[in-house]
Amino acid sequence: MLEQLKEEEIVNKVGGRFKLSTLIQKRMVQLNNGAHPLVDLRTTDRMAVVLEEILQDKIYLDTSGNMHTISSDYTSGLTGV
Repeated sequence: MLEQLKEEEIVNKVGGRFKLSTLIQKRMVQLNNGAHPLVDLRTTDRMAVVLEEILQDKIYLDTSGNMHTISSDYTSGLTGV
């Protein structure tokens, strides 16, 4: 898991180390408050879940630094408008 953080792929996917840190922190708060994982992993390691969600493009930061999940965007009507 920590090896994924050292790879530039995940850093570049999010747009930099600061954005990666922000995205991880925001998603960890959601998971700790009872949000359901968006990926099917057989683990209780929330950090592993968050990293996999990022790698599978399930979560992202918008240009204002707000975190979005793919499922919440579709249910709220934000489909790329």
